[in-house]
Amino acid sequence: MSLQLSTVILPYRRWSEGGRTAWTRAEQLGFHTAYTYDHLSWRSFRDGPWFGAVPTLTAAAAVTDRLRLGTLVTSPNFRHPVTLAKELISLDDISGGRVTLGIGAGGSGFDATALGQDPWTPRERADRFAEFVPLLDRLLSEDAVSYEGDFYSAHEARNIPGCVQRPRLPFAVAATGPRGMRLAARYGQAWVTTGDPNLYENGTPEQSIQALRGQAEKLADTCAEVGRDMTGLDRVLLSGFTPDRTGPLQSLDAFVDFAGRHAELGFTELVIHWPIPDSPFAADEKVFEQIAMEAPAQLR
Repeated sequence: MSLQLSTVILPYRRWSEGGRTAWTRAEQLGFHTAYTYDHLSWRSFRDGPWFGAVPTLTAAAAVTDRLRLGTLVTSPNFRHPVTLAKELISLDDISGGRVTLGIGAGGSGFDATALGQDPWTPRERADRFAEFVPLLDRLLSEDAVSYEGDFYSAHEARNIPGCVQRPRLPFAVAATGPRGMRLAARYGQAWVTTGDPNLYENGTPEQSIQALRGQAEKLADTCAEVGRDMTGLDRVLLSGFTPDRTGPLQSLDAFVDFAGRHAELGFTELVIHWPIPDSPFAADEKVFEQIAMEAPAQLR
C-alpha cells in the first residue's frame, strides 16, 4: 500500500493575509488531506492570531475542489457532541463530502480551562471521550437522537439530512492508551498518533521507531479483541513530535528515508506541518514543496 502525504495548516494567519493561499496551494501541491488544529489557542501561539477550525475549514472548502479537509484533533475540552455534529454535517455538505474528523481526548493545555472549569485529570478526559465518541457517531448517522449520559445529553436532536459521506464522515481517532485504542478500533476509520511524547526531548529516532511499533502492535491486538479487521483501519502519523522533529523536512532524501521507515511500520498516511517561520515548525518552503510534489512517487 502506498503512503499518503498530507499536511496540517495552523490557523494563525488572517484569511486575506496568507490564510487562503496556503489551502489553495496545498491542493495544487497534491496533498491527500489538509488538516488544521481545533484549539482555542495553542502553546507558543497563544498571544498571537489564532482562528477557529470549523470556519477555517469551511472557507477552505469553498476555495478547493479535490483536497480532503479535517481536524487534528477535535476534543471534548470545549466541544459538545450535539453542536459539533451540526457543524460537521454542514461542513461535509459544503465541501461535497471531503471532511475527516480527527478526534482525541484532549490535553491539559489552554483549552482545558478556557470555559472556566478546572482541568480534567487523564482519567476524567478518558471517561468523557468514551462517551463523546459513541454519541457523536450516533448524531452523525441517525436523523434523531435522544441520550442521557454521565457527561453529555441529547434530547430529540435532529440532524437531517445527515452527512454527504455515508453512513457518516470518517473518524480519525487519536489514541495511545487502551481505552482510546478501543474507541479507534470500534469507531475509527483511521488511528492517529504523534509517537511517544516522553521521547521528544531526549529520545532517539530509533527509540521512537520502537515505541511506534509497540503502539501499532497494541492497536492490532485491540482490533483483534473487538473483532475489527485491521486492514480497514488507516494508520496516521502526525510528524513533528518525534525526536526527528523537523529533520525530515531538511531535504527530499531525508524525508523519503523518514517516511519509508514509518511506512514499514504499517502507517498509511504521514502528515507534515506547513512551514511557519520562527516557530517549532520552521522549514524551507522550497524544500517543503519539493517534498510534496516528488516524495509520493518514491513512496509507492
